[in-house]
Amino acid sequence: MAVSAVKPLRDNGAYFEQRVDLACAFRWTAKLNMHESVANHFSLAVNDDGTQFLLNPNAMHFSRIRASDLILIDANEPSTMDQPNAPERTAWALHGAIHRNNPQARCVLHAHSKYATVLACLADSTIPPIDQNTARFFNRIAVDEGYDGMALDDEAERCSQLLGDKKVMVMGNHGVLVTGQNVAEAFDCLYYLERSAETLITAYMTGRPLRVLSDEVAEKTAQQWEDDALGQNHFRELKMMLDQEAPDYRT
Repeated sequence: MAVSAVKPLRDNGAYFEQRVDLACAFRWTAKLNMHESVANHFSLAVNDDGTQFLLNPNAMHFSRIRASDLILIDANEPSTMDQPNAPERTAWALHGAIHRNNPQARCVLHAHSKYATVLACLADSTIPPIDQNTARFFNRIAVDEGYDGMALDDEAERCSQLLGDKKVMVMGNHGVLVTGQNVAEAFDCLYYLERSAETLITAYMTGRPLRVLSDEVAEKTAQQWEDDALGQNHFRELKMMLDQEAPDYRT
């Protein structure tokens, strides 16, 4: 039986820990100035096939989102946008398509962070491995070169197909999208993607030649990133800091 498509679960009962993690990601995205107005959206799958997921409510600033504010969505419920408290339409289209078509993408974070969006606006939106952080993404990014308007309907489906088995998509002329098995993994990826884009854009601004790592060293470094538990440790610390500074995110 399908879940109620957009009814907020405000008793903090269902999926409480998942809600807390996602709320933390919203708060830190705002604190790090990687948000944009009341746009952008994060989601987290809560059932086995990924089609039921938590999502931010429409038009709520990331800095105010609490665990209980998140809405529960069914990607296979066609009446979602006709319901009270419906999500923002591109959030429904894009995240619904990805959770239907890419079940391995349990957590999906879409943002228009400054440097990653600059990268998405370049004719070449790839990330050459010029340091340890950029090497993390070596051969691990899908680059969308076919922007066709906001991520609605066919555009959302197209993006979900382009993502494939990659965890990161630089959405040309748009922004970025990262995925992970959980919120900690996805948020750490978003953080380092923005740092990598900042390093790369700053290096481009010097006008000097780049010192690019060899494919062998870049791949070795990327695999070392994948073998590290840094993301979980990073997110644990973020939650601990937020517990001290703004514990209401858990409510």
